Amino acid sequence: MTNFRDLLKQVREQIAETTPEELRSRLEQGDRPELLDVRELDEVRNGVVPGAKNLSRAHFESRVEDLLPDKGSEVVIYCASGVRSAFAARTLEELGYENVVHLKGGFNRWKDLGFQIDVPRILDASQRDRYSRHLILPEVGEAGQMKFMNAKVLSIGAGGLGSPALLYLAAAGVGTIGIVDSDRVEESNLQRQVVHNTERIGMLKAESAKEALTSLNPDVQVNVHAYRIDESNAQELISQYDLVVDGCDNFETRYVVNDASVALRTPVVHGSIFRFEGMASTFLPFEGPCYRCLYPEAPPPELAPT
Repeated sequence: MTNFRDLLKQVREQIAETTPEELRSRLEQGDRPELLDVRELDEVRNGVVPGAKNLSRAHFESRVEDLLPDKGSEVVIYCASGVRSAFAARTLEELGYENVVHLKGGFNRWKDLGFQIDVPRILDASQRDRYSRHLILPEVGEAGQMKFMNAKVLSIGAGGLGSPALLYLAAAGVGTIGIVDSDRVEESNLQRQVVHNTERIGMLKAESAKEALTSLNPDVQVNVHAYRIDESNAQELISQYDLVVDGCDNFETRYVVNDASVALRTPVVHGSIFRFEGMASTFLPFEGPCYRCLYPEAPPPELAPT
């Protein structure tokens, strides 16, 4: 009867192996195989081989094809010492992966040699529960959630367009949200500007929105910019963020935001609404048209809807 040691020896004889020294040399030369770490999260907290993706053995067979969809690419797989990853390498081959290489000695050997490691940001237990529906989506997963949490998004306006956008950005876990709005909450706002409530009538909209977002998701850092954005401050403000959500309510501001975003190459998600009609667009500077390309000049004030 085969015991564990015999089985491990048999598996190692059947899979290709590389050493940490060989892998580091390849990485330094610009070779970029897929790196897969199959350790548990409490181990990963202490560091990973730079560029490695993580998938623990607990969910390996059911999720690896979402994490590594190209079965023809080379995959270098490792664990702490080389036991779990040896069996995982064989599983990959059984799933049809054509070029699987096992890292001999695993992460422990890599670290003992003094090679560079990255210490990743890891979701804590509360965050894993909060974002669990994202984590099970192959299109998002943990890597996508971490991108949300590291992102910085600026919302121009906290009114009818900005309100739902802000709530969903916070709920999704976008790490830093900036709010530009100099107006105050009025009772007539409340039938559509859902980020505000009756108790906050008279409060600055940016402050009111911050209160709602931090209550919804304490993970999120909310920056208040309670002033109008114009040509004098647009570039300085937008340069602090990765993406702009344009929910402003006047044409002058839209052109200011557009011109600053083009100068900074910052993507803009634009929304507008008139009665029962609405429009949403995404503008990627220098990859497609900008707002001014579509509308070179603003309409006369008397033609602009109020």
